[in-house]
Amino acid sequence: MTVSSVSSSNSTAASGLASDSKSIAGNFDTFLSLLTTQLKNQNPLNPLDTNQFTSQLVQFSSVEQQLKTNTYLQAMMDATQNSANNAAVSYIGKTVTATGTTSDLKNGAATWSFNLPQAATMTATIKDAKGNQVYSETGSMAAGNGQFKWDGTGTDGTVEPDGTYTITLSAKNSSGAYVAASTQTTGVVTGVDLSGSVPSLIVGTSNIKLSDVTSVRTSS
Repeated sequence: MTVSSVSSSNSTAASGLASDSKSIAGNFDTFLSLLTTQLKNQNPLNPLDTNQFTSQLVQFSSVEQQLKTNTYLQAMMDATQNSANNAAVSYIGKTVTATGTTSDLKNGAATWSFNLPQAATMTATIKDAKGNQVYSETGSMAAGNGQFKWDGTGTDGTVEPDGTYTITLSAKNSSGAYVAASTQTTGVVTGVDLSGSVPSLIVGTSNIKLSDVTSVRTSS
């Protein structure tokens, strides 16, 4: 689990806001000191034009309010980020299904989920991480949701090593027309990557966005 970059990002933003506030406060104090000195030493017969000073006072006040608003927004963003991180961590140890074509072969088992809008004859082709085809199977499938489970045995009978594999589904209906088959990956969440702008779930060697997750269930 990587958390250093998140805390660094938040602290950097907070440090920047604090620095800006301190700089504005210093400039404002200096401006007031100069204004007071000039007013004390002005020529009574030719007084200074206070309209300009008033305008600058208003501008300083506006900038101060904007900095406060930025501080509040940063606090809200930090709270939202922490909430998202906590939600992602709660997925650890659970089995998730998400959109994707990859799955990890581990202990002789790799699983993909799929959906067919209508009954079709489907060919499943599996390739290893190098893009080499290692397995292919064709069969008749009913419409709806289903799972394709592979035991890691290649078409030639060779037992493939554990690793990440990709599946491609090609389906045709009884009329010979292609049917769009959506593919999903299924696996157990082993960790959470917090190094990006949004947290992602670690499933095997893959990182899955929370927005891609379609179902979550307790691992058996």
